[in-house]
Amino acid sequence: MNYPPIDSYAFLSDTHTAALVAADGAIEWFCVPHFAGDAVFARMLDRRRGGVFDLSVVGCAGPSRRYLPDTLVLESRWTTPDGAAVVHDFLAVAPDGVAQPVRPNKLLVRRVRVEQGRVRLAARVAPRPGYGAQDVTWRQVDGRWRAAGAPLWIGSDLPCEVTEGVLRIEGELAAGATAVVLAGYSEDATVEVDPDELLARTCRTWQAWSARSDYAGFGAEAVRHSALVLRGLSFDETGALIAAATTSLPEEIGGVRNWDYRYTWHRDAALLLLALFRLGHAKEGRRYGRFLLSLCTEELLTPLADIHGRASEEQELSHLEGYAGSRPARIGNEAAEQVQFDTYGHILDGALVYQELTGDLTDEEWTLLRRHVDVMADRWREPDHGTWEVRGPRRHYVNAKVMTWVCLDRGIRLAKLLDDRTADVERWRAARDAIRAEVLERGFNPQLNSFVMTYDSTRLDASLLRIPLVGFLPGDDPRMLATIDRLREELEIGPGLLLRYRADDGLPGTEGAFLICSFELVSALVLAGRRDEAAEVFDQLSRYAGPLGLYAEELAPDGTALGNYPQAFTHLALIEAALNLDGAGNREALHAWAARVGS
Repeated sequence: MNYPPIDSYAFLSDTHTAALVAADGAIEWFCVPHFAGDAVFARMLDRRRGGVFDLSVVGCAGPSRRYLPDTLVLESRWTTPDGAAVVHDFLAVAPDGVAQPVRPNKLLVRRVRVEQGRVRLAARVAPRPGYGAQDVTWRQVDGRWRAAGAPLWIGSDLPCEVTEGVLRIEGELAAGATAVVLAGYSEDATVEVDPDELLARTCRTWQAWSARSDYAGFGAEAVRHSALVLRGLSFDETGALIAAATTSLPEEIGGVRNWDYRYTWHRDAALLLLALFRLGHAKEGRRYGRFLLSLCTEELLTPLADIHGRASEEQELSHLEGYAGSRPARIGNEAAEQVQFDTYGHILDGALVYQELTGDLTDEEWTLLRRHVDVMADRWREPDHGTWEVRGPRRHYVNAKVMTWVCLDRGIRLAKLLDDRTADVERWRAARDAIRAEVLERGFNPQLNSFVMTYDSTRLDASLLRIPLVGFLPGDDPRMLATIDRLREELEIGPGLLLRYRADDGLPGTEGAFLICSFELVSALVLAGRRDEAAEVFDQLSRYAGPLGLYAEELAPDGTALGNYPQAFTHLALIEAALNLDGAGNREALHAWAARVGS
């Protein structure tokens, strides 16, 4: 059966969970009671077994769609020979000036208003808990329809009936009439106001949030939209940023590279903090910073955590056929068990930025961070699994060494900033300098005239683009300039589209271009002094966005979106690239901004 393109789905969020809406109006992904919960609607992973929430106007092949400006409210316009209607789909939110600017109402709203003529509305609610493994039965209680076996209830002002376990809702509406279908995923879901006010309040809340940013520079519209996506992927209870709203969307159609991305990776923690603060969202920056620091209580840092700060076992869902036949579908992520030394660099980099921008680092937190710097001073000579989570033996990955250098460098700077004279700074400095010397000797291949993936190898790795972005080398260093050119020569599969690497990673098949790396190419080109080239690549990448301005994790050479969606780090790298193009100086723009703020 045909599967919609991954990037054709609309993304709805209330910062507690998310829903994905196909172009035909079907909600095909919805997890309850939160982002990482059970997908009661999972038709995007199995057209037959996955649950679905259809809504359509009879006689219309498909609507035109857009987001209402500066919101995550989807507007769909349906036209038939007899009439026209507009549908607003959204997860309702309200302002909350105490804890955070956005509060979830735990209510999915599908509001229909007829603009002219007459239309016939048809909806079908068919949840299947257990990621499509179980049927449900319905019972009507206090005017609501409740699905047994799933924390879900449905309410509507249109006639409803149950047929073979499916709740069917139909009705004919005339011009000026409004109808609504509500799906609550909590007993305390907010329903005390009418659908019109829910829509207005949700729009006001998102627009007020977006308005806090005064950024009007290069790519401002894409930056604002990407910031909304990042906020939509941030968990309201902890501030954790999930990498994507989905699991098991394939990196190769029909392949096995299908992972659960509903986790927080620590990659680019400092960049996320910088972007949030720079774009006027300091409250979210502080919450994410606190979440990041809360993970430092563990003796050894793991590369990822769930929205509550924990890890979970990886499992295969054998009953699902997977998106477009891409098996297996998985929940949980085994990468949590890997050793990734770059994690230490990202967390210390984030901690330094957090302290520079807030001054809120506590003595207890610094004590924990200091312990992790000591660990890296002791263990930096060891191999690890690398930032790309290659499922094979440990190796001396150059990116991991660079990020270990970052860990020690930021530890030294934090000790100075906090005036800690008891930290073993001299040992940290000696280890940091030794790492730098070793990377320049063994991580750079003179024959290739490029940095390489692992020590003494000839394979390339797009994560090397971050070398100047973390301050390991200046962006215009001749070795970095040569590496950029070599990476494009070896890894580019389309204009601006970079693979992560070409190497045996222990898995069959291939993958698409990694869009994080593609936008990081833009930033690296800016720091290399090649702004015009960077702007050209950015413009090309902008044309790869889906019809609603959203990006998946990867892209095939023909433009097919691949991987989980929408991908937080693609949108974060877009923000970084745009701000660097706007600054276009010798220093990375966000760090330059932070230095001015902190001075």
